[in-house]
Amino acid sequence: MRGLSNVLWLAVKELRSLRHDRFLLLFVVYSFSFAIYSQATGISHNLRNVAVAIADEDRSVLSGRIADAFLPPEFKRPAPIAVRDIDPAMDSAQYTFVIDIPPGFEEDLRHGRRPAVQVNVDATAMMLAGIGAGYIQNILTSEVARYVGGDAALVPQVPPVALQPRMAFNQTMDSARFSGVMGIINNVSMLGVLLSGAALIREREHGTIDHLMVMPLTPLQIMAAKVLANGAVILVAVALSLLLVVRTVLGLDTAGSLPLFLAGAALYLFFATSLGVFLGTVARSMPQLGLLFILIVLPMNMLSGGNTPQDSMPDLLRYAMQLVPSTHFVSFAQAILFRGAGLDIVWPAFLATGAIGAAFMAFSLWRFRRALEA
Repeated sequence: MRGLSNVLWLAVKELRSLRHDRFLLLFVVYSFSFAIYSQATGISHNLRNVAVAIADEDRSVLSGRIADAFLPPEFKRPAPIAVRDIDPAMDSAQYTFVIDIPPGFEEDLRHGRRPAVQVNVDATAMMLAGIGAGYIQNILTSEVARYVGGDAALVPQVPPVALQPRMAFNQTMDSARFSGVMGIINNVSMLGVLLSGAALIREREHGTIDHLMVMPLTPLQIMAAKVLANGAVILVAVALSLLLVVRTVLGLDTAGSLPLFLAGAALYLFFATSLGVFLGTVARSMPQLGLLFILIVLPMNMLSGGNTPQDSMPDLLRYAMQLVPSTHFVSFAQAILFRGAGLDIVWPAFLATGAIGAAFMAFSLWRFRRALEA
């Protein structure tokens, strides 16, 4: 009981120290509020009011039908443009897409020829260009098929196997729902490492680590207090971000149990904060901690399955990432928040996260002891 009391008092000290570090405190607030909102709304995988222009050299019924097929909210009303103005307009980023319909386009189709339509794409907007090009191809194909063969041409032939796609967990294909939640998941790793690592470096810079060593405290109690205090701050920030930013401000709903996700996040934070303590024993200053963070935490987040599916990675890399708790954290976080999975489904990921995190916490404690003795 005396040891637990020491840990709680040290945790309170950590919270008071964080309260006086205004930069870190504001960074935590920003990371789970405005950063999540901007990530969810600023980078969209959906087409919205895309600027498009059409150089109609044919002036036919078909070219008019093609222009009328570009409808909101995906596209703005197509603007007419002369062929000589295409390059200057694209260079000045006035339009993302410019479609050049050649003269005699409709007549060539009527005579069975295969005329080509030129689509100029501003590929500097890489994601928008890829998605929009697919939309434009479908519009052109459907309008040409309807003109050549009538509406019956759009009725597909009955294939031997009929595919019935169904969007199971994001029926509207809203990218904000994915981006916002994934921003919170990634920030758990980032802040867990930064807060605990900064706390240890702050102790060393202020000389208070020497005061702790002369007290009747063990390295386990000192490290446990840092893990408990910083993990609790992040856990509260995650809960508030999901409730206030994702659900209230963005108006997005999560499918699964919030308490179950928070329990899993608390389990993962034992690893993330232990990693921060470990990096704090290696780094001697905040700039060094920042460099180590770039080398370790950023690749860990990128390869954990949140940005790139694990199945698309090389086998060796995919197997290696199974030894990193962030992979299992992303797995059960997506299963709970996106697909509504329960404990009966995610318990293997919980178990892997806890086991690997406990092993790394023991290693960090060994390293922390050695750093105190040095």
